[in-house]
Amino acid sequence: MNKTFIPRSDYTTKKWYILDAKDKTLGRLATIISIILQGKHKVDYDPAIDNGDYLIIINAKNIVIDSWSIGHVKFRVFSPGRPGSSLKKVFEKIPQKIIESAVKNMLPKGSQSCIQNRLKIYEGIDHPHAAQNPIVWKGSKVK
Repeated sequence: MNKTFIPRSDYTTKKWYILDAKDKTLGRLATIISIILQGKHKVDYDPAIDNGDYLIIINAKNIVIDSWSIGHVKFRVFSPGRPGSSLKKVFEKIPQKIIESAVKNMLPKGSQSCIQNRLKIYEGIDHPHAAQNPIVWKGSKVK
């Protein structure tokens, strides 16, 4: 008889990873982020169980956005004082919002809100999560 292992939600502890976004393209970076948040990088991945990890993104100000995206993608910001504007204008003011939006659209619709809470994005190198002992992410080659 074949026994299939199905992990429980309390089976694993959630780890903290840190990822440097300097000179990385937006799409490839968002793909890696969504994989880590869902837990697809783990051996015991199961889509029914939430076993993703926490992720800290540093140097969000230094991501690379290609010229086609800047000219053609209209990014809507629903807040007073910033009606809909282009991707370039929003990136200059709040680069975290662009990464959050790209990652949110790559996540499953049922778990977008709870997974989004595990993503921490900072413009510079400094972050307040040193107590969690984050591990530098080297799992895939993002260029």
